[in-house]
Amino acid sequence: MSRIKSTFEALQKQGRKALIPYVTAGFPFANITPALMHGMVEAGADVIELGVPFSDPMADGPVIQKAGERALALGIGMVQVLAMVAQFRKDDDKTPVVLMGYANPVEKYDLVHGKGAFIRDSAAAGVDGVLVVDYPPEECEQFAADLRAHNMDLIFLLAPTSTDSRMALVGRIASGYVYYVSLKGVTGSGALDTDAVASAIPRIKAHVSIPVGVGFGIRDAATARAIGDVSDAVVIGTKIIQLLEDQSHEKVVPTAVQFLREIRAALDKE
Repeated sequence: MSRIKSTFEALQKQGRKALIPYVTAGFPFANITPALMHGMVEAGADVIELGVPFSDPMADGPVIQKAGERALALGIGMVQVLAMVAQFRKDDDKTPVVLMGYANPVEKYDLVHGKGAFIRDSAAAGVDGVLVVDYPPEECEQFAADLRAHNMDLIFLLAPTSTDSRMALVGRIASGYVYYVSLKGVTGSGALDTDAVASAIPRIKAHVSIPVGVGFGIRDAATARAIGDVSDAVVIGTKIIQLLEDQSHEKVVPTAVQFLREIRAALDKE
């Protein structure tokens, strides 16, 4: 059983919802990420999504694009990202870590290090799941099987525009959880319509048997609670990046911890 599956099963037994923060690896400082990951766990994070910096991110809004550009300028690539996960794993062998990114860095890693190297080295570092934005499910059955063979999950995005047939295909291939993009657009765009999300979740669950997390547009405790009431997990990325982008090195972790504690308290409130 993967760490992601066991985490969601434990939360379900407790009647709690998963808090999944996203941060770009190597942002805002090249050496901050493992400490930031530990801080987020301390603040109540159940799963961590770690963004792999990429120069042409199609789903990321300007805030996360800027974070990725900053990390790339600091020399952060897939090799460094896997090293960060391995460093985190020295003191935390429980919290699931999901790599979120694009096909180019994954495939480039295999070109440089050999066929199958990405999956092999990700598993060795302690990665639990992979979300590749531009990998369509129709082309991912073998990739998903190879990940599962290494006890890792392949996570897919679903959107308001996803058809029933696409949801059914994702439901057959995905494991861990699925990530419902609550808005039409890129990360950080638009205003969150919680009623629309509430009506979408049952439709998704008719086709998908694994947990459904919701992200894009969640910015505060109130919206997190509203989404947590209708989903299995709340994913927050852009707001965290905004809070951290201008912080000094010593204030990065405390700033993230304070924000996520507020979100955790809202999700757990009776």
